[in-house]
Amino acid sequence: MSTTASTRATPAGRGPLTEFFLGGSRARRITLLLVGAFVLVSAVRVISGEESLTASSTIAAALLLAVPIGLAALGGLFAERAGVVNIGLDGMMTLGTWGAGFCGYQWGWQAAIVGGMLFGALGGLLHAVATVTFGVDHVVSGVAINILAAGLVRFLSELLYSDNPAGGGVTQSPALTSRPPEVSLPVLSSGPDLLGDLERLNWFLLSDVAGVLRGLTSGVGPTTILAVLLIPISYLILWRTAFGLRLRACGENPAAADSLGVAVYRMKYIAVIISGSLAGLGGVFLVFIAGIYREGQTNGRGFIGLAALIFGNWRPGGLAAGAGLFGFADALQLRSRSAVVALFLLLAVVLAAVAVWQATRRKLLQAVTAAVFAGITLTGFLTIDELAPGLVSFTPHLTTLLVLSLASQRLRMPKADGLVYRRGEH
Repeated sequence: MSTTASTRATPAGRGPLTEFFLGGSRARRITLLLVGAFVLVSAVRVISGEESLTASSTIAAALLLAVPIGLAALGGLFAERAGVVNIGLDGMMTLGTWGAGFCGYQWGWQAAIVGGMLFGALGGLLHAVATVTFGVDHVVSGVAINILAAGLVRFLSELLYSDNPAGGGVTQSPALTSRPPEVSLPVLSSGPDLLGDLERLNWFLLSDVAGVLRGLTSGVGPTTILAVLLIPISYLILWRTAFGLRLRACGENPAAADSLGVAVYRMKYIAVIISGSLAGLGGVFLVFIAGIYREGQTNGRGFIGLAALIFGNWRPGGLAAGAGLFGFADALQLRSRSAVVALFLLLAVVLAAVAVWQATRRKLLQAVTAAVFAGITLTGFLTIDELAPGLVSFTPHLTTLLVLSLASQRLRMPKADGLVYRRGEH
């Protein structure tokens, strides 16, 4: 009996540390991971003295910067779950920014949302025609859409904004006639500033919780609320409805789905058009932040959204975490160059934990590699006071590369993702 209990407690090939994190439900593991990460960030904030790590202003900026990335990632989720790789997310976001700017300066912010999503959906439709109907390589079609979108918005701006009495020019639209209202959630952010008072005390953990809650609940726009709600809505659609089952079947085994009566071509079209409209909505959000359309406004966020999708293992919750991580890195580099150095300490602790984890799994090469890099980053934290501006601005992209490299071994893309499907040729 004791042998059986021991076997259940520690299965073959697992050490006690591995079993602690891998055992139990998925929800418990995720909760433990999130709580542990938050405690670690709070400890780094106290040790480094960089209050901006969890300041409400940093969290609010991170939310603003994460929303367009998350919307682009959600767009990629629908397309790739249906088996269509969407490298053209950035181009569809670009079309969305122009559509939002054009409709917003004429009819207000509500029309900007509709216009941006329609322009993004047109980009998705073009991608679907090329990949689904004509069998063009998905990557080639996506790159072409990115190039085409940049040229198209410049042409439309020259055509409609040059010498426009309302303002604007070849690289920007006239200002929006209205912008969406901002609201603060009741209790947490209305009335006396209880969260603000607690945040200013700089206590370990409690002040960090107050800063995060204050940043997430103060001055939130309707598009932000919509973007957050789209995460669980997308999960319910894709994993809890017959439509979602058919769509995912097209990305896993389109021939089998076709044999069961699923209209594979139609499902792929619907998925890619939804993908474009969501990416376009991300472009709308960028226009709302600036109050105007500007050329190059996406700044590569469509590609970072694609990276967030891959980091999230093609799941809504995972891509939301990836978008939040990249948005936080971007917000932090805007807030403080010295605060970015504090991330070295955070990274050193994470790498040290990875080294211990790999050691318990008897993967010595990976453990030694992680330990060496942990030592390098810790040395950087102890010796560097402030990074150069060029390196600071590269922080979000460096974070993207690092996270993807660490997560690459556990990723599983849809089996038929990126494959050209032709009925009868499987």
